[in-house]
Amino acid sequence: MVLNVAVQMDPIERINITGDSTFAMLLEAQTRGHRLFYYTPDQLSMRNGEVSAPMRALQVRDVAGDHFTVGDAERTPLEQLDVVLMRQDPPFDLAYITATHLLERVHPRVLVVNDPAEVRNAPEKIFVTHFPQLMPPTLISRDKAEIEAFRREYGAIVMKPLHGHGGAAVLRVLPEDPNFGSMFDLFSVTFREPWVIQRFLPEVTQGDKRIILVEGKALGAVNRVPAANDIRSNMVRGGAANATELTEREREICETIGPELARRGLIFVGIDVIDGNLTEINVTSPTGIRAIRRIGGPDLASAMWDAIETRRA
Repeated sequence: MVLNVAVQMDPIERINITGDSTFAMLLEAQTRGHRLFYYTPDQLSMRNGEVSAPMRALQVRDVAGDHFTVGDAERTPLEQLDVVLMRQDPPFDLAYITATHLLERVHPRVLVVNDPAEVRNAPEKIFVTHFPQLMPPTLISRDKAEIEAFRREYGAIVMKPLHGHGGAAVLRVLPEDPNFGSMFDLFSVTFREPWVIQRFLPEVTQGDKRIILVEGKALGAVNRVPAANDIRSNMVRGGAANATELTEREREICETIGPELARRGLIFVGIDVIDGNLTEINVTSPTGIRAIRRIGGPDLASAMWDAIETRRA
């Protein structure tokens, strides 16, 4: 089976191929003989109901500083493709939402990974609240009185923007924190949406586990340990990637959420678990494939393409 595959992603020249999951997926697709095309999300257009983009033929190489070659751009209807990988990074803003609406015009005739309507309907930090029994105590609000009541009940908390990504603006607030008022004011003028407030989990110093699920099945994991003097374990923020195995509780989490992921057509998902507490379900542009492979884990890019090819067949 040879597929025509387009990747909708941020500028490919800017990625760090060492840890980029999209790049791992492209390498595997190329190895399998699929034809690759590339465009950025701002290049999507719809004319008289037809969605198109200026496609460039793409070749990739696992060579830092020389990792890709593209051909000349040719505006092409997405209907001529077999698969579109929606892999641009958040923020999950109106531009992102608009892209899901445009891609929804061609899915599922063209297989969009992940399903654009379900990506739109499953923001990482809201979708996870469908499973409160798996989560730490969580509040979504921008009401100061409600947040203060939550602090009184749970003590130390973590505040983060509802549609943030990559660990940006994740703050720990102490039970008696003189900076809380200033942090509240800062969030109020910076973010229009509500915020996520969760009970602080001190076990985060032992790691925040990223688990990758393909078609609702847990296939690999990496334990991300925060750098010294930081609560954020994201590898783009200096977190260290360590080998790990799933605990019984983590398997329970995956088995609980897996059927719903599969039902929604969310083929590639990354979840975050701290000390047995589910904190996020990442569906927009999950990462972790290369880190898991680098520490001796399975080849999840191969598993991803097995799933995609099965769906196309």
